[in-house]
Amino acid sequence: MILIVDSGATKADWTALNSKGEKVFFTQTLGLNPEVLTEEILVERITTNYQLFENRNSVSEIYFYGAGCGTERIRYFVERSLATIFKNAKIDVKEDTYAAVFATTNPSEKAIVCILGTGSNCSFWNGKDLYQAVDSLGYILMDESSGNYYGKRLIIDYFFKKMPADLVQKFESQYELSSDVIKNHLYKMPNPNSYLATFAKFVVENKNHEYCRAMVRKGMQLFVDHWISQYEERYEVPINFVGSIAFFLQDILEEVLAENKLKLGTVLRKPIDGLVAFHVNKYFR
Repeated sequence: MILIVDSGATKADWTALNSKGEKVFFTQTLGLNPEVLTEEILVERITTNYQLFENRNSVSEIYFYGAGCGTERIRYFVERSLATIFKNAKIDVKEDTYAAVFATTNPSEKAIVCILGTGSNCSFWNGKDLYQAVDSLGYILMDESSGNYYGKRLIIDYFFKKMPADLVQKFESQYELSSDVIKNHLYKMPNPNSYLATFAKFVVENKNHEYCRAMVRKGMQLFVDHWISQYEERYEVPINFVGSIAFFLQDILEEVLAENKLKLGTVLRKPIDGLVAFHVNKYFR
């Protein structure tokens, strides 16, 4: 059995294939970002999934694409953690940008490939190799235009009373906004980035409100200025995206890119189906 995994900070999608490349099952776990989780929690999130635990000894190969897996140290950490569960498997760990590339881009095509989900990232695919101009420093210092970026902006504006009055009551009705609850999630519980990203749903639901639309446009322009502008090829190649922020706010994303004379390419909410198709085409046909 072969497992193909696309793991973001919030959720991880797992697809199992048999030796003929046919789908056996699909399942989900909570996100497995190794930058914010201990090995104990990472292993627990996998082993509490019935299908993964029951089939653990039948897995021969794992292709794991994960948020936070951009360094050799972290890739080894994830590989070691997976190996404690799937003892008979050969394990290949790559950062999640490769999943975005394989899901959105033809093998020989050049493209800038971006992630706008719980977190954000951006790389250039030259048709053969992946090049990232800037190392991501994660949700505290970077992650412009991501779910956790917009979550931070909303919370800050709410507490400093900068949120428009007609949105305040709606915001209060959807979220627990006591300072104790927020600080507990941010400083004592796992996955503070995923917690912040839960607030981004409010931006999506109210994207036509002047306040939310301006916030989204500002975040996307920052993403262009900080990330996409690193690549000289940006005016010549499509710019592909995966992630819920890009998918649900695609109309604003297209506007911002057009204003910067950039071409929007493929936009996918989740890369798992395209990622599975890539592996089937590569290894079974």
